Amino acid sequence: AVRAELEGAKGRPGRDVARRAPQGADSPWALSRSGAMAAAELGLSLQGERESGADVRSANVTAVMALSTILKSSLGPQGLDKMLVDDIGDVTITNDGATILKQLEVEHPAAKVLVELANLQDTEVGDGTTSVVIVAAELLKRANELVKNNIHPTTIIAGYRLAMRESIKYIQANLSVPVDKLEQDVLLSIAKTTLSSKFVGAESELFTKIVVDAMKAVKVVGPDGKAKYPVGQVNIIKSHGLSSSESMLIAGGYAIQLSRGSQEMPTYVASAKICLLDFDLKKHRMSMGVNIVIDDPEELERVRQKEMDLTKEKIKKIVDAGTTVLFTTKGIDDFAMKYLVDAGVMGVRRVSKGDIKRIGKCTGARLLLTMADMEGEETFDPACLGKADEVSEQRVGDNDFIFIKGCAATKAATILLRGANDFMLEEADRSVHDALCAVSRTLESNSVVPGGGAVETALSLHLEDYARKWDSYEQWAIAEFAEALLTIPKTLAINAALDAIDLLAALRVRHHAAQTAQDSKKDYKWYGLDLINNGVRNSVTAGVLEPMVSKLKSLKFATEAAITILRIDDLIRIAPEQEQPM
Repeated sequence: AVRAELEGAKGRPGRDVARRAPQGADSPWALSRSGAMAAAELGLSLQGERESGADVRSANVTAVMALSTILKSSLGPQGLDKMLVDDIGDVTITNDGATILKQLEVEHPAAKVLVELANLQDTEVGDGTTSVVIVAAELLKRANELVKNNIHPTTIIAGYRLAMRESIKYIQANLSVPVDKLEQDVLLSIAKTTLSSKFVGAESELFTKIVVDAMKAVKVVGPDGKAKYPVGQVNIIKSHGLSSSESMLIAGGYAIQLSRGSQEMPTYVASAKICLLDFDLKKHRMSMGVNIVIDDPEELERVRQKEMDLTKEKIKKIVDAGTTVLFTTKGIDDFAMKYLVDAGVMGVRRVSKGDIKRIGKCTGARLLLTMADMEGEETFDPACLGKADEVSEQRVGDNDFIFIKGCAATKAATILLRGANDFMLEEADRSVHDALCAVSRTLESNSVVPGGGAVETALSLHLEDYARKWDSYEQWAIAEFAEALLTIPKTLAINAALDAIDLLAALRVRHHAAQTAQDSKKDYKWYGLDLINNGVRNSVTAGVLEPMVSKLKSLKFATEAAITILRIDDLIRIAPEQEQPM
C-alpha cells in the first residue's frame, strides 16, 4: 500500500491515500530498502505488498483457470453435478454454473470478476452460465500467452474487441433462424435443450410442456404493442413426496404454501373478492407509554368493551365491503378470527411480502397499510378489493396450499414441483427457472441459433479467415479468440467420454464446406455435435436450439470479463493498520 503523509485541514494526518503499515525492515509488508528510501525523499513512505507485470497476470490466470476447471466437467447434457457443503453443513447438489460459483467462497479479486460474470449471465439470460465462464477463462489464458510473446495487452484487447464485434455480426447474418420459419415447435426444442444438461433432463418431455405452457400463460402486451413474457409472473412452489414426474402446472392461477387461519373457515370460495392487509387483526391495545387512570371498576369494563368493539368495527367494515377472502402479512388473533368465521370469510395470515405483492398484481387488489383516511376516521374502500374466479385450500403431499385461480388483473401461472428430497426439489427449481428464462428470451427476441457447439465452430473458422485481413498485431489476438471458442465443443465431447479431436475435425470439415462451398452444402452450417451417437448432425432439424440473445450476450460478457482482468498489471494490497500502544 502507499501511505502519504498529508496534513488534514485540522492538522490531523490524512488517511485518504492509504492506511498505516507496520514499520521496520523485518515487517512482511516492507518493500525493498532502496525503493522505500527513494520514496521517503519524496515525502512518501511506500510500504505494502505489491505485485506487478507478469507476476500479477500469471496469478490472475491461475485463479481464473482454477474456477474454469471446477465448472468444465458440468457443461453439456453429459455434464456431472457438484456437491457443495457450506460451513454449517448444508448440502447443495447442482450443475448450474452460477449456483456453483455463488456457493464457492472466492477470495481472489480476479476470480471474483468471473463470479459476477456468471451472475450477470444468470439474471440477463438465465442459461449459459457455465459456458460463459469457460470461454472467459480460455480467452484470458491465451491472452497471457500472447503477452509472454511480447504483444502488448492493449493490442490484444483491441483484437478481442474486433473479434467480438465480427462474431456478433456473423451470428446475426448467418447463424440465426427466425422462429416463424421453423416448422417444429421451437419453444419445446429450446426448453428441451436447456433442460438436457439439468437434473430433470430425464423427465424433459413433461417439464418442457410445463415450461412452455407457463410462459405462454403469462403473456402481457405492453403499451408499445410488444409482447412481454415476465418470468417473475410464474410462481414455482415445491412439495415433498411422489416423483418429479408428478409435477404439474396450475395455469392461470397462483399458489402459496399456507393454510386457513381457522378450521372453521370455508375451504373453497367461488367468485372471490380478495382483501390484502399489511397490519394485524387483533384486539385493539393502547400504544406504548399510554396509561389510563380509572377510579371506577365499571369504567374499566367499558374500556375493555370499547377495545373489543374497535376491532369488531374494523372487521365489519372490511366484510361489509364484500370481502370473501382476506390475506395479511401479519397475524390474526382468535378474537378477530371469530368475527371472520361468523362472516364466512377465508382468512390467511403470515403471507410473505413478495407473495402478497404478486397476489395484488394478479388479482388487482391494493395492499392496505392502514384503514385510516384523510379525516382520521377508519374506512374501507371496496375499490381496493381484487377478484378471482375461485380461492381454495388443497393438501398436496405433506403441506396445505392456497390456490387462487382465474385472476382478474394479469395472468399468472404456478408450477408445482414434486420430488423425493430437498436436493432434488432445489435443483429442479433452478433447472425450471433456467428453462423459463430461455423460453421467455426466445419469445421476446424471436430468433434462435443451433446448439451442440455449432455456433462456436462456425465462428472459429470464420474468425481464422477474418484475422488474415489484418496485417497488424491484432491478427494474433483474433486468431487466439477463434481458438478459444473451440473450448466449448471440445469440453462437450470430453464430458460425454468421446474423442474430442475426432469429433471436432468432422465438425470443422462440415463448417468449412458450408462457408466455402456452393448452395448444396449450405445446410452444413447448422451442424453440431451428436453426443449420444458419437457423431455430428443438423442441430436445427434435431431440435437442439438456443435463443440467439443467449449466445450474443455470453460472447459479449465473456470478452468484457477477459478484457477487465487483462487490463490489470498491478496489484497493491493495503497493509493492515497497526494498533498504536496505549
